[in-house]
Amino acid sequence: MNSKEKIGFVERLCMLSGMGLAAATVAGFLGRLFWVFDLFSHFRVQLFQAFLVLIGIAVWKRQTKRMIAFILLACLNYAFVLPLYFGKPPVATEQPARAMLMNLNASNGNAEEVLSAIRTAEPDLLLLEEVTSKWAGVLSVLNADYPYHVSKLRDDPFGIMLLSKHPLSRTNVVVIGSAGVPSIVADVHLPQGEISVIGTHSVAPVSASYSKHRNQQLYALPQIVKQQKNPVLLIGDLNASPWSPHFTRLLKDSGLQNSMQSFGFQPSWPVNNRFLRIPIDHVLHAPEIIIHSRVVGTDIGSDHFPLIVDFSVK
Repeated sequence: MNSKEKIGFVERLCMLSGMGLAAATVAGFLGRLFWVFDLFSHFRVQLFQAFLVLIGIAVWKRQTKRMIAFILLACLNYAFVLPLYFGKPPVATEQPARAMLMNLNASNGNAEEVLSAIRTAEPDLLLLEEVTSKWAGVLSVLNADYPYHVSKLRDDPFGIMLLSKHPLSRTNVVVIGSAGVPSIVADVHLPQGEISVIGTHSVAPVSASYSKHRNQQLYALPQIVKQQKNPVLLIGDLNASPWSPHFTRLLKDSGLQNSMQSFGFQPSWPVNNRFLRIPIDHVLHAPEIIIHSRVVGTDIGSDHFPLIVDFSVK
């Protein structure tokens, strides 16, 4: 292949890549129509980054029209990410409470790393997902620090446990939606006030049926939220990014807010692929709950990073 053929190949590759990325961008808006399209909505940051590469190539080749098209498509993707950086988290006037979400990985977690991360963060509330009977034995060493707890153990990825340093009441293990997986609903009596916690884990939308189950769970959550008498903190792996239309519907119907607001893009999964990481682990909160800090934790041997949120109650 001579130099002219190589240049032509690069130009064709650039054009085809641009068409593919443009199709993925558009598909991300059509997630309500077809479950596969919804998958593209999760990768707004990655699409933006890929368009930056194509913009650079177009500038190098002095292809003005193509450069403008790529810039517009890059901006279209990032327009959904940029608002997460708007605003400034309020400073806490008193000691905030801390909630931690941790996906243990039912089959491949690291007990030493998990316990170390929990003891370092010292959360008031700890929601654990993928809790098997084996993991429950490992976690029993935390009973002295977390005397209040409720759990539903399963030897699959959908066991769930809520640990608390503060008293719990009205604790229930419920099934939300059609997937048959357990969620936890409880009132927590914090020193600064009483809140209701909903801990949940939806199935991954890896097929049409699983996507339907996940969506039904997301659609049913607002009713559970509205049944609570206290401000709600909803914690869990929702297997949806903030840009999925099903996630935005959850926010709209429940009145909850995304704790990622003001803290920017904070991907939590998958641990082993930096480029494909997306934010599917969430803490959503009622307007009466103020988020002061939100950070993604360190690698604990799971395929998810932990999520740590400091908050106060108005």
